[in-house]
Order: sequence, then C-alpha cells, then structure tokens
Amino acid sequence: MALKYFGTDGIRGTANKGAVTPGTVMRLALAAGEVFRRGNHRHRVVIGKDTRLSGYMLEPALTSGFTAMGMDVMLVGPMPTPAVAMLTRSLRADVGVMISASHNPYLDNGIKLFGPDGYKLSDTQEEEIESLMDTEGLELAEGTKLGRATRLEDAPGRYIEFVKQTFPKHLRLDGLKIVVDCAHGAAYRVAPTVFQELGADVVPVATQPDGTNINRECGATNPRVMSEQVVAHGAHLGIALDGDADRLILVDEHGQVLDGDQVMALIASTWQVAGRLRGGGVVATVMSNLGFERYLGCIGLDIIRTAVGDRNVVDYMRTHDHNVGGEQSGHIILNDFSTTGDGLIAALQVLAAVIEREKPISEVCHLFEPLPQVLRNVRYDGGAPLEAPTVREAITNAEARISDSGRVLIRPSGTEPLIRVMAEGDDGALVDEVVDHIVEAIERVAVN
Repeated sequence: MALKYFGTDGIRGTANKGAVTPGTVMRLALAAGEVFRRGNHRHRVVIGKDTRLSGYMLEPALTSGFTAMGMDVMLVGPMPTPAVAMLTRSLRADVGVMISASHNPYLDNGIKLFGPDGYKLSDTQEEEIESLMDTEGLELAEGTKLGRATRLEDAPGRYIEFVKQTFPKHLRLDGLKIVVDCAHGAAYRVAPTVFQELGADVVPVATQPDGTNINRECGATNPRVMSEQVVAHGAHLGIALDGDADRLILVDEHGQVLDGDQVMALIASTWQVAGRLRGGGVVATVMSNLGFERYLGCIGLDIIRTAVGDRNVVDYMRTHDHNVGGEQSGHIILNDFSTTGDGLIAALQVLAAVIEREKPISEVCHLFEPLPQVLRNVRYDGGAPLEAPTVREAITNAEARISDSGRVLIRPSGTEPLIRVMAEGDDGALVDEVVDHIVEAIERVAVN
C-alpha cells in the first residue's frame, strides 16, 4: 500500500511544504496519540530534534497535538535519533518522536516515530496513523485531562552515560587523538563529551549549528574537511556523524575514508572471534559492496541483503536473531545495545578493536578492497522514467554486460525525487560505462 505521508524513513520533505507543515504534523501527533493511547495511565511522549531552523516550527506543533490528546510531552531539544529511541524505552514513554531530515540539507525536515519499545514503527502502524490523520472527530482530551509539556534537562547526561556503558570497562581512550565531526547537527554537544570523558584528546569539527548549516560541507555525507583535519592534527582517526547522528563514517590516520561496510566487517569479525556474533553473518542492504560480501565468505560468515533502509535491516535482525547489521552509508545497528543505528556506539566498538590490537586504524579497519562501485543520482520532476522502454532496454543491456563480474542496481530514492543508479564489478572501466549509459537514458526521458 502506497502511503501519502510516510516514506522510507518516517515523513520527510521540504520544510513548511507538503507533509512537513505545522498543520500536518499536528494532525500526525493527534493520530499517533490515538493509536498509542493504551489504558488509563498518564501517557508520555519524548520529542527530540536536530538543529534545523524549522525544528522550532515543528516542535510546538507536535506538542500541541499530543497534549490535546492528553499526553504529557518531554522535550529533550537537540539530541541524536538513537538518544530519542533510548529515552523512549528508558523512560517508559508511549511514543518517541525525532524531528529530523537526517543527512538532507537544512531546508528539508521530517518526523521519525518510535513505539514504546524504542523501535521504529512497522508498516501496519504507519498505515493506521495515516488512516487517522485526515479523519475528523478524533477523541480529544477533556479540559481537565490535557497533557503538559516539560523540558527534560538531564536528557544529554542520560544518553552520554548510556553510550559510555557500551564501551568495554577495562579499556580507555587515553593517548588517542580523535577528530569528531558532528555535522553541525544533533550530536554537537554529546558526541565530543563521550570521547573526552573516555580519555581521548578530541578535535571537534562542525559543532556550531546556526539552524542553516547542518550537513553543509561536513558530516558523514561530506567527510573531506574531517579527513583534512585528521592529517593536519596528526590524529589517529576521524569520526563523522550525520545530522541526527544515526550514521557513521570513519577516516584513518592518513585521511582515507572507511564506510559502513568496513565498519561492519570489523565489528562482525571481532565479535565472531569473541563468540558474540549471532546469526552466522551480517544483515546488510543491496547497496553493500561485493568486496564486503566476498570478505565475509572468506571468514565463514554470510551476508543477508535487505531492501535499502535501516528499518528493513532492523526488522530482519529482530526476526532472525542477528546482532550486527547496517548500511554502507554508515547506519550501523548493534542491537545488543540499541534499537536503531547509533554512530557513537558503533564508533566505540571500532575503537575497542583498535586499542586491543595495538595497531593503526589503517591496518585494523581496512579488511577488504572494495570492488569499483559507482553511484549516480538522477533528479526528475515527475512521471515514471524507469518504465520508459528506452530506459528498460539500457538497464537490460547493462545487466548483460556486467553480469559475470558484478551487478547493477537501479532504485528510486525513498526520501527525494531521485533515481539512484549503481553498478559495481571487477572491471572499473566497464562499471563507469554501464552507469553512464543508464543515466543518459534516464536523463533523456526525465528532461523530455
């Protein structure tokens, strides 16, 4: 069932347009309040946000909706998405809400919802909420039973301590210099503190949000500045988060980027040796590199691929009892600790492996050579370009050319009007050719 408001990861779009207006998100809060009212206890909602200017607009709209349903709202301010998930469960709240468009530019914003168990909502729950959003006559609370809104002042401290507890107690970060790029986003206060309190010498980057600079030339989607800072400061590694800190990209001491596939490979192989890995492999998505898949096979582990989206990874992990999963883009899910991707927790697991091996991160974390992989995005304004005969023919030809040594993946973005064209294989020149051919076919249709 195609949903009107919800996409791959909650609701997302241009702020103050379409689904991301105060009126729409207030209706979202009313509908979610109806769905999650369960019994006669005093219901509670945790609301966090990243640092976008539009968060100031959406936060009171959500608060109005939930309090109108008789639910008390605890506002935690700028906090990572995984912090909201953790606090929802820890505080025994009925709903958790994160106001964020993750890695998108500041002009976008969105809403991610968590159930009382701290997990993102299922398709069924999203469908139920959508069915109520445009419904008149929801049962609002009586005047004597309206909810209240309060600031949870100790929320950052609660989350910082939670994250620190995931790091092995016999280890410290003393002697390590770490560049921490917070993308001017939700983790700009908590991330440097976590590493400092564990003993590291921290070089903070992108920790001065102004409402409009989130993800701008910084963070997990643009680690160039972080790489330069690592080399300039002689740091041991760099850690880059995205706007809501649920994804992680690393760079080694030479400034070379390590993506989510390398992070998952390291954690899975480390936990395999320690007897901690469950499920006999890693849950990844169709975007993960074939080099990663081949590496896992060499050490006796499987890769299970899901559709793109960390929620799909989490669903499979929960159903089949896996404890390591994630995406090449840096969503790393370690459900021994967290219900969703958490860049800080994943970074600490990498650091633990680096410390125990007593080797540079470039030796510890470069576990395989990725196959040449090219990803290009084609923007379109409407229609269905992937259904055009010329585009289908281009894709078929590309698949035939690369089938013996790689693969082709074409998919629409779930959060933006983009078609993502990806190919990978042993022959880098061939990979470039087939991607160019498909992109040209799509652009001819999209423009005309």
